[in-house]
Amino acid sequence: MSYVNYMPLIFLLSPLAAFFIILLAKEHQESLISKITYYSTLLVLLSIAYFIVHWLLLEQAKMIFLPYFHIYESEAYQFTMDLYFDKIVAVYLLVGMLLIFLIVKYSTYYMHLEKGYRRFFAVMVFFIFSYNLTIMAGNFETLFVGWEMLGISSFLLRGFYRERYLPIKNAVKVFSIYRIGDIGIILAMWASHHLWFESVSFLKLQNYELVELHLAEKPLLFLFVSVMLLVAAAAKSGQFPFSSWVPRAMEGPTPSSAIFYGSLSIHLGVFLLLRTHLFWSHILAAKIIIAFVGAFTALSAYFISQAQATIKTQVAYASITQIGLMFVEIALGWYDIVLIHFVGNAFLRTYQLLISPSVVAYLIREQFYNFTPPQQEKRYIFGKRIAFSLYSLSLLEFNLDNFMSQWVFMPFKKIGSRLNFLSPSNILYFFVPMYAIGIIALFMENYMPLWLHNSLPIIFASIALLMVMKGFSERRYPRLAWLLLMLQHFWIALAVSHNEHFDFSEVIWYLSGVLVAGIFGFVVLQKLRKKEPKHYNLYSYHGHAYEHSGLATLFFLAALGLMGFPISSTFIGEDLIFSHIHEHQVLLAFILSACFVIEGIAIIRIYARLFLGRHSKAYHETPLQSS
Repeated sequence: MSYVNYMPLIFLLSPLAAFFIILLAKEHQESLISKITYYSTLLVLLSIAYFIVHWLLLEQAKMIFLPYFHIYESEAYQFTMDLYFDKIVAVYLLVGMLLIFLIVKYSTYYMHLEKGYRRFFAVMVFFIFSYNLTIMAGNFETLFVGWEMLGISSFLLRGFYRERYLPIKNAVKVFSIYRIGDIGIILAMWASHHLWFESVSFLKLQNYELVELHLAEKPLLFLFVSVMLLVAAAAKSGQFPFSSWVPRAMEGPTPSSAIFYGSLSIHLGVFLLLRTHLFWSHILAAKIIIAFVGAFTALSAYFISQAQATIKTQVAYASITQIGLMFVEIALGWYDIVLIHFVGNAFLRTYQLLISPSVVAYLIREQFYNFTPPQQEKRYIFGKRIAFSLYSLSLLEFNLDNFMSQWVFMPFKKIGSRLNFLSPSNILYFFVPMYAIGIIALFMENYMPLWLHNSLPIIFASIALLMVMKGFSERRYPRLAWLLLMLQHFWIALAVSHNEHFDFSEVIWYLSGVLVAGIFGFVVLQKLRKKEPKHYNLYSYHGHAYEHSGLATLFFLAALGLMGFPISSTFIGEDLIFSHIHEHQVLLAFILSACFVIEGIAIIRIYARLFLGRHSKAYHETPLQSS
């Protein structure tokens, strides 16, 4: 490869280096922090512009596939870091970095003297790294690394005002929706392994004959992967039935709202469908489903936006409307039009959100001095009753928020709240011996009936799911919740070990990250309990990050490691686990993916309730809940 082929590394290494440098800076060094962010962003922007010019003139805009290195490799599995460049990447990178550069310049003044100035810019450059990695990903594994990092950076910026109740509550809620979308990516990766029997690069999807051959052999598996990709894209882009999270994500600073939910992050669902269109565009049913989801979202979000009272909510639903139309355009095969649509919508929504404070001030002044009531009664095309019913539904946002709460999250809470037998003593006296029996059964499987041998993976995976649901609903004992979330990984490893024989080093690779992060987090919780015995539960937000910022940081790192964030071997271990689930074992795949997703939500909830929100002690400032 020529030196130009190594330039994409600048797009990743420059913001990553800026991230670590900003962490070393002091909070009051605003000038230094802003300069580091500004010049690192400028370097990435100029590098992207140069690379695109070189790609257009000398490479004739051909696709570029850059395989860099193997993170993990065995006889049956490879985890590779591959980068990919085509016109979709070029548009998303250039537009993204141009908008980020403008937002960074804007933020240096907007965030002046704000608490958490360093934290804001550190997360911002981390978002740049995550965004570029996601856009340039050359395979599903690399894309999922960036996808997970985007979710965490989004959570941190949504909860930037961590002393307030609503930003933290909504940050946890939106992170929960993101984790549901992660089910789609996880199961799509699992099913794609059974289609190609290897880590699938996006370059391989360009082979039309190969895709057609596999489609003819396994059409249902192709449809399954397509639907899972749609779930991930819909969750990330706020499409039906996940639309209600977007306005709740506007609780963060205006610059982060503009860059995340006005222009870039919210369009990643569109990017995912564009990147994988060569996979699902052969399936008529997939195109119909995508078009229906986009059309229904565009129609409902349009009416919702007309009934909202706040400008941020109006802009949020207006953006969702346009993205719904992009889904329809993708389903129709109008990929170039989608890219143009993305550019226009991204710039427009960023502009609207950045000037929203000035617009609100102008409208208030205009209404105060020049308001005149309408002289004629408004005529309704469909009649008053239908119009008023539609208005009420739009005002309530079609009850999508209540739908997600009651029918998605509440069942897990209700089941978990009834699992009182999962106490520390019962875990010690019953589940530990049961686990030992499960290990012994690994070496005696030849003596077991076939039906029992085939049932053990589901049984052990179900035990893991019960532990996760109990950890998800536990409110009184944070250490018990953490312990259950840690132990469920061991039951998952046991379930998959009974499912297929594989190298024991893969189990060590998986559980080593779990063990280190789990013990580390448990020690932090123990120290916090000794320091704050009166304010140590999960019934409310306690805000211990005020007085114990060091413990908050350490626990957050442990939480990332336990949930499989790409800083520990747990992340690769989870992918290894799924590679040993057979094609016909859809139920087992769903149970394990539900374990990973609910576990991530439960871990973030523990962190948020212990360390974020208004402080439990009265001598700290207590902002209003609606602030």
